[in-house]
Amino acid sequence: MAFNFFNRKKSDDETVKKLPTDAIVPNRFQPRKVFQEEALNELALTIKQHGLLQPIVVREYDPGRYEIIAGERRFRAVTTQLAWTEIPAIVTTMADDESAAMALIENLQRADLSPIEEAQAYSDLMSQNAITQEGIARRVGKSQSFVANKLRLLKLSQPVQAAIMNGSITERQGRAMLKLDDHQQQDVLNQIAADRLNVKETEALVQSILAPAEADEPAEEQGDQPQAKTPAKKPRRRTALNADTRVAVNTIKKSLKMVQQAGMDASMREEDADGVHRIIIEIPDQQQAEVTKKAAKAQPKATKAAKD
Repeated sequence: MAFNFFNRKKSDDETVKKLPTDAIVPNRFQPRKVFQEEALNELALTIKQHGLLQPIVVREYDPGRYEIIAGERRFRAVTTQLAWTEIPAIVTTMADDESAAMALIENLQRADLSPIEEAQAYSDLMSQNAITQEGIARRVGKSQSFVANKLRLLKLSQPVQAAIMNGSITERQGRAMLKLDDHQQQDVLNQIAADRLNVKETEALVQSILAPAEADEPAEEQGDQPQAKTPAKKPRRRTALNADTRVAVNTIKKSLKMVQQAGMDASMREEDADGVHRIIIEIPDQQQAEVTKKAAKAQPKATKAAKD
């Protein structure tokens, strides 16, 4: 059942009361799954110095028993850190759907809600209250596309969602994996952890899994002089690699790039033959490399002398 949450009128009996903390339970619709200990300590210190500036909001679900609608962080701070036995609270009458919406929207408007918690909150709000994406967007002050992008995160595998929640990967890294299956997502997740990939590196890895042929066969740049080709032969298309092999190949490529950046003239090529994918790395003999470099440096001088 949809309802106009923000225009809801207060009842005359909604006054601030002091309630025993042991008579209050958390909201069963609470979207926040992780409460940071450090943040609760900071909040408790603020409350200790300045008092509780805003009472929590509760509803009575049984005589003398209350459920939190808004203010669970404040409740946790004063009970776990300050050992309060009573807390100021506004007692209101509210149906389940209203209670769920109020708890969700309060948390959605907090900056420290994780992307997965936020996405789950949008999903819960839609399923419990028959609210559309556009309706949620209006309520929380976001665009419809913003809400849609958050909801897409729930299509990720559970390990990837957990990694976003605990901060092991970013939301953008998770979004890059949306087109992969669960097994491929796990491969990429392992690779991010092993090589500490950033967002761009993660996107490149995902792209190489989705389109290995394009990743393996870069187009020629304008101005390149192609070597002589035999017109009768068509270019051979490399066999698409599975996710595990592609991750291994990308690791080798990354290591080779580091060697090249260190100044070594190394090169690599890949071949497919008889069901085997070969990686051939060529590192020229150091003495021969020095001769080649000297010859290259001498070439401009010889050309200039001939002109003179």
